[in-house]
This record gives sequence, C-alpha cells and structure tokens, in this order.
Amino acid sequence: QVQLVESGGGLVQAGGSLRLSCAASGRSFSTYAMGWFRQAPGKEREFVAAISWGGGNTYYADSSKGRFTISRDNAKNTVYLQMNSLKAEDTAVYYCNAKRVYDYWGQGTQVTVSS
Repeated sequence: QVQLVESGGGLVQAGGSLRLSCAASGRSFSTYAMGWFRQAPGKEREFVAAISWGGGNTYYADSSKGRFTISRDNAKNTVYLQMNSLKAEDTAVYYCNAKRVYDYWGQGTQVTVSS
C-alpha cells in the first residue's frame, strides 16, 4: 500500500507556472506507475499525465502536451508535474495517482488560474 500527499497548488495568473509535487510513503514506490489527474467543478476527473515506474515512458493528455512535464525521483519517493503556460481552463483540483495492481489516490491540491 502507498499513501500520497500532493503539494504545490495555488493561485497563478494565466501564462504562469506551477510545480506540483506528490510525496509517497510506503513500500516499493519505484514499482508503481504514477499519474496526475484533475477534476474541475461540475466535471468528471480526467487524465493529465502519467509516467512509468522507471521514468522511461511518459504519457500526456492532448490538453497537457507541450505545456506540462511529469517526472519522478524514485530516491525521494516523489513525482512532479511542472505546469507552464497555464490557462484558466487548467483550474481544477489535481490528484496524484499510484497504480500497480490497485489504484491509490492523494487528497488533491487546488490549482486556480486567473485570466
């Protein structure tokens, strides 16, 4: 089992940047694929980005490509989401996800982009 705690959210102007972090506790972090999802008010949770357990493969939603970068540091049990050129439509609660046999979720961190 793994516990996830997100941080780094906040209020930023359109065009700005934020870096989200997700710290994992528990065993075998490096064996989990990790991902970021987000949920805006009144909308379903949607995929943002994912990274393989070793970090060699990354995947992005079309809305994230070219602006967001996911990375991980297995020595620090942490996954990151660097978000650049933020838009108002990026406003959402961002959730960290760990996946192996089961899915594990963090509590989320709010990102608000003002236009």
